[in-house]
Amino acid sequence: MSAALQVTAFGLALLSTLFLLTATCTDCWMVNADDSLEVSHKCRGLWRECVTNMQDGVRTCDQYDSILADHPVKIVVTRTLMITADLLAGLALATLVLGLECITFLKEDPRVKLKMCYGAGVILGAGSVLGLVGSVWYAVDVYLERAMLVSHNIFLGVHYDFGWSCWLGMAGSTGCFVASVLLTCCL
Repeated sequence: MSAALQVTAFGLALLSTLFLLTATCTDCWMVNADDSLEVSHKCRGLWRECVTNMQDGVRTCDQYDSILADHPVKIVVTRTLMITADLLAGLALATLVLGLECITFLKEDPRVKLKMCYGAGVILGAGSVLGLVGSVWYAVDVYLERAMLVSHNIFLGVHYDFGWSCWLGMAGSTGCFVASVLLTCCL
């Protein structure tokens, strides 16, 4: 039972970590949600903004000036939280691999292996909380920006909504949290 639970938690943690990494690296955290004339598809990410022409499929991306330049708070905070979550999830995966019962490393001391799995669960839990805070922070900021424009009857031509990268960050963080609960509470 314990080995099956460990492998299940590892699989979930691996998939969720890949989701987190993909969300951090991709550039569609905000997507245009204008329902009128769709000539182009715009995505804004943590690192750049991309526009895809819907007629010919040409995609162009503009890098933000510099990683260290003045950026909106939502980008800086989300970058920091997501990178930290990625690093913690990677560390947790490495620790979990060494702690799995099916791995021969430290096979003679099962208590140490169990502590490694528990430690991986704690690290994964911390990473999941940071990733979830970063993703939700960004999503709430996008929602508040849109709500402010709507409440003031301002139409700028393009309204942004949550992109698939934001949803992927939330899903990855939630998966890491579930794997953390499996490792810390169920073993």
